[in-house]
Amino acid sequence: MQRLLARYSDAMDSVSVFIGRGCSVLFFACVIISALEVVMRYGFDSPTVWSTELAMTLCASAWVLSVGYVTERHRHISITMLELVVGPRVWHLFRLFQMIVAFGAVLVLTMALWGPAAKVLGRTEYSGTAFNSIQPTIFKVLIVIGCLLYMAQLAANIIRWAQKTEGDVSGGH
Repeated sequence: MQRLLARYSDAMDSVSVFIGRGCSVLFFACVIISALEVVMRYGFDSPTVWSTELAMTLCASAWVLSVGYVTERHRHISITMLELVVGPRVWHLFRLFQMIVAFGAVLVLTMALWGPAAKVLGRTEYSGTAFNSIQPTIFKVLIVIGCLLYMAQLAANIIRWAQKTEGDVSGGH
C-alpha cells in the first residue's frame, strides 16, 4: 500500500509540473495580446474589443490551473514566523494541520461550485460585454478543475509528509 501511495504521489507531482509549466505559455500569450492591444490602440487608433477580455481569461486560467504546481513546489505565500518560534518538530505538525485544513476548505468550495459548473455545461453563459465571450462558462468549469487539482496535489503532499519523503519544503507551507 505504501508503494502504491508513493506511486500516486509521483504521478500527481508529474501531472502538476506538466500543467504548471504548460500554463506559462498562457502568460506569454497574454503578454503578446496586451502588447498588440497597445500597438493597435496608440499606434493605429483602432483598439480591439476582445484583447482585454482574452488577456483576463488567459491569465485567470493559468492562475487557476497552476495551483497544483505551486502546491507541489511548496511555493504558496505563507507566514513563516511561527516556524522560527515553535521549532522544527512542531512546525512539521503545523504543516500537516495546514494541509488538512486546506484540503477541507477546498473540498467545501468544490462542493459549492459543482452545481453552477455543471449548469453552465448545459447552458452556456456569456460575459455580456462587447466581445460577449463565454468567459463565465470557462471560469466556472476551470475553478472546479483547479480545486480538484489542488486537492489531488494536497493528498500527494500529505502522503509524502506521512512517508517522510517530502524533500525541501522551505519555500512555504
